Amino acid sequence: MLIAFFVSSTLLSTIGENKKRALTGDIVEKGGERDAWQVLANGGIFGVAALMSVVNPSQLWWAAGAGAIGTAIADTWATEIGTLSDQTPISITSRQSVPTGTSGGITTAGTLGGIAGALGIALLAILLGWSARVAAAAIVGGIAGLLIDSILGATLQERRWCEQCRRGTERAIHGCGTVTVHSGGIHWLSNDIVNLASSIGGALMGTLWLL
Repeated sequence: MLIAFFVSSTLLSTIGENKKRALTGDIVEKGGERDAWQVLANGGIFGVAALMSVVNPSQLWWAAGAGAIGTAIADTWATEIGTLSDQTPISITSRQSVPTGTSGGITTAGTLGGIAGALGIALLAILLGWSARVAAAAIVGGIAGLLIDSILGATLQERRWCEQCRRGTERAIHGCGTVTVHSGGIHWLSNDIVNLASSIGGALMGTLWLL
């Protein structure tokens, strides 16, 4: 399941790569290549659940893992697909239009893509022999985690501002070379931490679904 997440996400990131870079390169903190922090934020909770299922076997750990990986794939697919959408994103909280790539911005295509990702993980779980109820935790946790990620991204995630370009960004140094200034959100709450928090939320929702 973890391999399916990383392979599918990597393949999706290559579709329309130049267009995505042009639209979001000056906004998002990191590009398509995943670093260690991104891997930990997206797959770490699933890894912990998998380890605990060996140490202390329980269907609850399976549900937690399904919810966590469901969240990771839903968020990634939503981002990759939504970025290519012709629809202008709107903030999940204010409902106002925001630039493509803005955290907390959602599109219909991106949302449907995220749901499809969670459904795909649930189907894979069933093919691997998991019960339908445990597999469904990937859908419940994935959609819940996607919602958590968007809300945190729109409200608490750190926002920065480039005085030179007069544009919002997540980058400490903007594409123009200007050092950006903090303009909102919690100073240390990066996109990686938001992803980690949403994975935890997805894992918890997946577990609650099974109870």
